[in-house]
Amino acid sequence: MDTLDYMIKTLETLVNIPSPSGFTKDVMDFVKKEAEGFGYSTEFSNKGGLIITVEGEKNDTLGLSAHVDTLGAMVRSIDSDGYLKFTLVGGFTMHSIEGCYCKIHTREGGTFTGTILIKSSSVHSYDDAKTIERTDRNMLVRIDEPVKSREDVLALGINSGDYISFDAKFEYTPKGYIKSRHLDDKASVAVLLGLLKDMSEDQVKPNRRIKIVVSNYEEVGFGASWIPEDITEFIAVDMGAIGDDLNGNEFAVSICAKDSTGPYDYELTNQLITLAKEHQLDYVVDIFPHYGSDVSAAYRGVIIFEVRSSARVFMLHTEWREHMKRAS
Repeated sequence: MDTLDYMIKTLETLVNIPSPSGFTKDVMDFVKKEAEGFGYSTEFSNKGGLIITVEGEKNDTLGLSAHVDTLGAMVRSIDSDGYLKFTLVGGFTMHSIEGCYCKIHTREGGTFTGTILIKSSSVHSYDDAKTIERTDRNMLVRIDEPVKSREDVLALGINSGDYISFDAKFEYTPKGYIKSRHLDDKASVAVLLGLLKDMSEDQVKPNRRIKIVVSNYEEVGFGASWIPEDITEFIAVDMGAIGDDLNGNEFAVSICAKDSTGPYDYELTNQLITLAKEHQLDYVVDIFPHYGSDVSAAYRGVIIFEVRSSARVFMLHTEWREHMKRAS
């Protein structure tokens, strides 16, 4: 199988493994198995993320990241008629999931199918079907089971805190387009696995050690805040947003110069632009004002670590002064 076919097949598998943020064990196990199948070592971080190591000629370490967690929901409560009320996992609009097929995953390992609906779901029945505000408070999940009460739902084993995943509806068109939910960011994971496939088959040893960080909480802002300490440069491979006054489109590589966290490293951004020019890649430089990434989370993690370290040093220094006062 050539690499492009492998990436497409792998992407289809990835998007069909339910994995809202925090519910990623199955998809992580899949990625781990694929990476180890190419001969690379893997380990899990204390936060549940996966680290894939590719040894290089030098010990200097380049970090690449992508995330397998997706948008989703969680059961908030069950109403008296047997419908589920839910809370969001990640940030998205209700318009994007209205009418979506979904799955409910119980804590005991059960899986049930359902449909996400607005309370006033039919123009034939409700005066406000078109105008009712699309918020999570007005949305429901109808379970594909003969339930008529809260008690009926509880008897199935469904309860508050159970995850809800959205069906991907993957399609690879004859013209070569991929349509699916969860391309953010499983498309990038498939690309990085394709990279590992190529490097393994061609027996390529990179100039620098590479650590691929596969994160599991990016959609809720935690992301790769736990990256290995030996990483000296860190690049997030993620979706490129399109819209408003942005430069990007579906056919170009987006190089992010700044997002909601702040500007990215100037010299590294310049290197990416230079590489795109040298290899004649269709690219744009963009600003994403409402965007965050694994790099954003890593940046915040470093700042928090440094602040906490400084606080500890200050506390020790204060204790030392008090000790000296008592000693004198």
